[in-house]
Amino acid sequence: MQLPVNVSEVLKIATDMKEVASTPISVSIYIDDTAPGALVGHVRSAFSSAAEHTRVTIDYLDSDPVAIKSNEDAGVFVAGESARIGEEAKRLREAGVPAMVVCADPEKVESIAREAGCPIPAGDVVAPVKLESQLGAAILSKVPFLGAKAPQGANAMRVEDTPDGPVEEVVGDDAHVGAVTLDNESFRVLDARMGKWVISAIKDKDLAFAMSFPFIRRPLAEDAITATSLQNCAVGLVPFLPGADMPIMTLNQVKMTLQIATAYGQPLDADRVKEIAVIVAGAFVCRNLVRTATKAIPFAGWLISGGMGFAATEAMGRAMVEYFEAGGDIVGVASVMQTARDKAMKVSKQAAASPTGQNLINKAKEIASDIAASGKAK
Repeated sequence: MQLPVNVSEVLKIATDMKEVASTPISVSIYIDDTAPGALVGHVRSAFSSAAEHTRVTIDYLDSDPVAIKSNEDAGVFVAGESARIGEEAKRLREAGVPAMVVCADPEKVESIAREAGCPIPAGDVVAPVKLESQLGAAILSKVPFLGAKAPQGANAMRVEDTPDGPVEEVVGDDAHVGAVTLDNESFRVLDARMGKWVISAIKDKDLAFAMSFPFIRRPLAEDAITATSLQNCAVGLVPFLPGADMPIMTLNQVKMTLQIATAYGQPLDADRVKEIAVIVAGAFVCRNLVRTATKAIPFAGWLISGGMGFAATEAMGRAMVEYFEAGGDIVGVASVMQTARDKAMKVSKQAAASPTGQNLINKAKEIASDIAASGKAK
């Protein structure tokens, strides 16, 4: 099969990723001795790594200012009730070191820092509180053939016990919430939020961090999947010449799959990289068959192309993540990706022929006619 991308270029991407993933990283954990013991233990465990390129140091806050180490990539404060958290986090930020403050009671920690004259930026306070975003759902609702999904509220709900009984309270992204019970579920949420903080605050070394610390892998992979799916949706919506978008889409997907595999510590030899590239390319061969069916209506074809570009990318990326999370290795990932790709393409092709798909095509005809009529009128 003739791949729509240069194989040597793909192999170079894999080599570059391996080099990036082995970049030296340094993290310091600063522990407030009033922080909950379970929280301290979990953070120390999360940042435990045997990787040769990783240096993790652990210090307890005392009366002396924290020593800012050379080549420090991040500082992690495990906070309780110390009035020095805000001050020390500020010192790190001013030295150019991102500082994450992990706590079980964000309201109290932020209040203490403000009163001490060193407020902590809201984005740097990380607690085991699940916060929903409507962005993903809103995007999905606009993508053809993925089905209308009602956007969820941008806020999460929590139940507050009052003298009059339990009351539901809306918790926004910038809301302050009280102490959180520390259990397995809250630690799972905390891992996801710490991982998102890392890939947002330390973008140039996020892949190296993911290889060293497993809790960062899923957030990094999900971020890559979302970004690549949207890129391919946008590429599919642009009126290229038939087939001209395939190299762009394929290369985007190859980069995504190699990034996910690298984050999960999977070896990327030349044979595996080629195998993955072949599976990725197959998705867009199938997509072209559907687009051919709508070639008489270019605008509708672009919409279908965009929807299928999104669907195939999303399905294959999610399948990889779940496979690796379940303990799978690089040997069997191509088969998993192919199964996910085939299912995604089948659903997309069925949707294209559905009443909804036909309505979309009819709407495209109306828009095209209106545009043509408007042009003639001028």
